[in-house]
Amino acid sequence: MMTAEQIVASHKANVETLFGLTAKAFEGVEKLVELNLTAAKAALDESSSNTQAALSVKDAQELVAMQANLFQPLAEKAAAYSRHLYDIASGTGGEFTKAFEAQAAAAQKQFSTLVDSAAQNAPAGSEQAVAMMKGAVTAANTAFESVQKAVKQATDMAESNLAAVSAAAPKAGKKK
Repeated sequence: MMTAEQIVASHKANVETLFGLTAKAFEGVEKLVELNLTAAKAALDESSSNTQAALSVKDAQELVAMQANLFQPLAEKAAAYSRHLYDIASGTGGEFTKAFEAQAAAAQKQFSTLVDSAAQNAPAGSEQAVAMMKGAVTAANTAFESVQKAVKQATDMAESNLAAVSAAAPKAGKKK
């Protein structure tokens, strides 16, 4: 059984985790807003200069050439925006993942302690039930670790694919 001090300490730790994650979420939102404002300002400035350039065009060939030259910077900017957006999302998500893993590890430890305590206080003749319970806990922990590894592999693959797409986008823009 948990003492009153342990319960209070547990609740205090949970509140601190909640406020820490809330702060990280707000930091992520701030970074996202800053990125979007910067992108919007750059797009507005670029639109203004492109409009001025289009208004100074003297013939159709010059207009076609100008439009063709707009594709390369657009592809590079879209790739850069996607990279920044992904960095913000993965950074913020990483903080949540760390907190979740810490909480899950603490919960696993508490549950294992509870199972061990129950096993020590189990009545005579219940050894088989205790062994089954410990086996179930071990299997659940193993399954959880497998899921964590699979999620990590999927995340690594997604990061690799994003890097490949980001590298290919500007090259694709040059071919147009």
